Order: sequence, then C-alpha cells, then structure tokens
Amino acid sequence: MAKITVVGSISTDFVVETDRRPLMGETVEGKAFSTSFGGKGANQAVASARLGAATTMLGAVGVDSFGEELLGNLEDNGISVNNVERVTHSSGSAFITLVDGDNSIIYVPGANGAYAPEMLESVIEQGTIIQSSDLVMVQNETPVETVNFLISKCSELNVPLLLNPAPAREIDRELLEKVTFLTPNETECDVLFPGEDRSTLLERYPNKLIVTLGSKGAVFHDGERIQTVPSLTVDKVVDTTGAGDTFNGAFAFAHASGLTMKDSIRFGNLAAGLSIQKPGAQTGAPTLEQMKEHEDFEKEWNFK
Repeated sequence: MAKITVVGSISTDFVVETDRRPLMGETVEGKAFSTSFGGKGANQAVASARLGAATTMLGAVGVDSFGEELLGNLEDNGISVNNVERVTHSSGSAFITLVDGDNSIIYVPGANGAYAPEMLESVIEQGTIIQSSDLVMVQNETPVETVNFLISKCSELNVPLLLNPAPAREIDRELLEKVTFLTPNETECDVLFPGEDRSTLLERYPNKLIVTLGSKGAVFHDGERIQTVPSLTVDKVVDTTGAGDTFNGAFAFAHASGLTMKDSIRFGNLAAGLSIQKPGAQTGAPTLEQMKEHEDFEKEWNFK
C-alpha cells in the first residue's frame, strides 16, 4: 500500500453560486450558498486516501468548531490526524465564487499560517512518519519557511517530495533542485519562471516539472522529448474547484504505487476529469472503484 504524507492547509470552503461576478461596489443576487471541506492540503490528502493510500495529514486547525469538523472529516476519509496541531488562530477558510462551473477564490490562512517549522521538526524527530513515506506532498498554503524546511529535510532523508506551488510564489533555485516533482499550472509556471520558454523549462527539468493545462491535459519532458498527456473529455463541467488537488493526490498515489511517470499523469487526469463532474473540492474526488468503472482506466494499472 502506498504511504503518503501531506503537509498543508486544512480549511472550510464557503461557496456562492451566481450568474456573474459583481463589479466594484455592486451587489448581485446569488443562486445558492453552501459550505464544504477544503484546503489544498486536505483536498490532496482526501484524493489520495480515497484511492487507497495510507495517508497522514500534517498541518494545523483552530480550537474552534470548524477545527473539530475539519478533523472529523479527515478521519471519516481514513486519514491519520494524530499529528495535526491545534492552535489559537481561527481555522483556515476560503470564499469561493462559482460562475458557470469556473471559480475565483479568496483564501484566509488562519491556523494554516501558524504551522511553523518547529512543529514539523517535532514530527520528523519521531522518525516514523516522514521517513516511512513513499511520497511527501506540500503546497503553498503553508508558510514559506515551513515549506522550505520540509523540502530540505526530505532531501536530507532521501524521501521523495512533490511540491504543488499553489498559490504561486517564487522559490529558490537551490531548493527547486531538491524537489522530486513540481506541478504548477500554466499561470503558476509563469510566476515561478517569469519570461522563460515553457519548452526550455520542461527540457531543463525532465521527469520533474509537470505543467497542468486544465482541459488540455498536462505536459512533461521524459528525458528524450516533451510528452503531452490529454485530459478526460467531459460533457458537462459542474465545478472545477479542487480539480488540480485531485490530480496531485491521484498522481501521487499512482506514482507511489509503481506506475510510470506518464501513466501516473494519465491516472491523475482521469481522476481530475471525474472530480469536476460533481460539486465541491473534495466530494468529487473518486474512489479507486469509481476509477475502474471508467472506460479510460487501463487494465494494466494493477493497484494492490
């Protein structure tokens, strides 16, 4: 069984559906309001756990009622939360406006911003969680100093690490060399590497840099040439929230389970394509059985 540790954000999503986004100073009427569980870290943990990975979550929630519910949801999805910190900050939140299936998001870190390097170091000193992981995942909704500390430690311990650089921010090139996988979307790639040609970047980071392209799939360099891996064709998009997180969680599960780079991306694209046909950042993440029912699932993907 693949063992995946996710270091990242755990939040509540507040979602408003409307026909159009308001202009400055304008009020528009919404069609629906809902709350759901989110946070890029939690989304990716749920995606990998639903597929069958032994998943551990590291991060922080508040001592408020939202924190209790967030932990309960992770546990309901079979994720270990024994080392999630409780802090005095409010739990993290995201305010999502949904128009015609596309989203815009305001993220409030709250407790997620309080997850400090020393909290992570205490986990590493236990010598069991990070060190026994087949893959560690982290995103940028965690403080930069904590992310940088994790990258350096995983490199020292020879533990593979996937950095999903969302939201985008600059990263030291020395640290980038220590990352096993880097999975920006097009916009994030432009922020990370301003003014640089994508083909040149892919060639510079073979089998490391995976640029996700939404409905156009994803691209990477296999050491010989650039490979384009198409996305799943979807008749009706319901909600794109969390699609990238589902891709990352599914890719991590597939690669940690022994699939090749290209097949892991294909698997991630399939999972993401299924996820956008349901509402919510986490509720759309498929199980392995749901994946197997789809015609694009390859029989040679023999997961134990």
